[in-house]
Amino acid sequence: MGKRSKKQDERNVNDPFRNLPNDLNVEILMKLPPKSIVRLRFASKHLSSIILEKEFTKLYMARSSTQPRHLISVLRGGSNMQMQRFHSFSQDHPSDSNLDEVSYKLDPNLPYVFTPSVRGLICGRDGTKMIVGNPSTGQFVSLPTVESRRQDILSAFGYDPVNDVYKVLCMTVVTKPSNMSRGGDVVAWEDIMSEEHQVITLGAKQEWRMVECKYPHRPYSGYQEICRDGVMYYLASYKQKRSLMSFNLSSEDFNVIKLPEDKMLQQFGFLTNHTGKITIVSQAYSITIDLWVLEDANKEVWSKAAVVFPPVAVYGRLHRVFFAFRGILGTGEMIFSPYTFAPRTTPNPFLFIGYDPKSKKVGETVMNGIGDESDTIQVFFDHVESCVIL
Repeated sequence: MGKRSKKQDERNVNDPFRNLPNDLNVEILMKLPPKSIVRLRFASKHLSSIILEKEFTKLYMARSSTQPRHLISVLRGGSNMQMQRFHSFSQDHPSDSNLDEVSYKLDPNLPYVFTPSVRGLICGRDGTKMIVGNPSTGQFVSLPTVESRRQDILSAFGYDPVNDVYKVLCMTVVTKPSNMSRGGDVVAWEDIMSEEHQVITLGAKQEWRMVECKYPHRPYSGYQEICRDGVMYYLASYKQKRSLMSFNLSSEDFNVIKLPEDKMLQQFGFLTNHTGKITIVSQAYSITIDLWVLEDANKEVWSKAAVVFPPVAVYGRLHRVFFAFRGILGTGEMIFSPYTFAPRTTPNPFLFIGYDPKSKKVGETVMNGIGDESDTIQVFFDHVESCVIL
């Protein structure tokens, strides 16, 4: 056994938090942002023991869930380094005054693309390299390299409430020859399907494991998945039709949910949360947005609602910029943010347009200092701050 240093003994004896009631220590920690909690973990051994308890993590998560935030990922590239910055700010009272920033230095050769925030954590992937981190604390850990001979991989990140663990699903896409009959002739063409399905559970002995999928499908790249109640949902092509795939994180079973027979829905749309339900948002060449809400996954029951958004020309003071639909908040407010036609161009200052379909009110949020024209930006909504230590 190694000897305890004199400095460690002095820190334990002089720890002022040891003399306070435990309930008061918890109350103090609950009022602090995650960055401060992480620092206190190293400053006080007594507080560290509280911070690492699962009960405190759950208590902090319950409080944060009532105060959702916007999370903005900003990737700044350079010849010698890449700096990943995460900005978060209150959705209820957005302003520069409550802007919180955490920075993380990335491998210059790995431009990670991140999944939506799940219970405060996010997952980034570049090829077979993956990281999971807490953007509220700036702590990130590398996952084992995805074992695959192919580089075309799609991934999804979620939380399993049954076993209280986070999991990552990776699907390797392979192109297979197939046949299609056309006008009496047999035409050779190629099916792009997910072949290898691997799962990793975050923890001490994390390693990739193969899982079986009985439904040959092609996940759509560039579309974000949704994790809700321990189930991952993502859009894919199944039997030549656009479908909604689900993956139960506890049982690790796949399932297919048919989409309504709607021509536009088969061509356009992406997943979002709406009124606590999985929803596909479809918008094509008009200002009308169709919301297809999954009412019952087992019975494949959907409902449809249409929302008309005011012409974005009203906000045309930014040159060559229009506002694209980004998501729906828990309050039902629809969020739009700038999208430029020029590649790798970010408007500065950064804007959000919020539209409430019930009251028909439109609000604008301006964020200064978020990024410049060379930055790559991702925006996530209903982010919950977490004090989880990885």
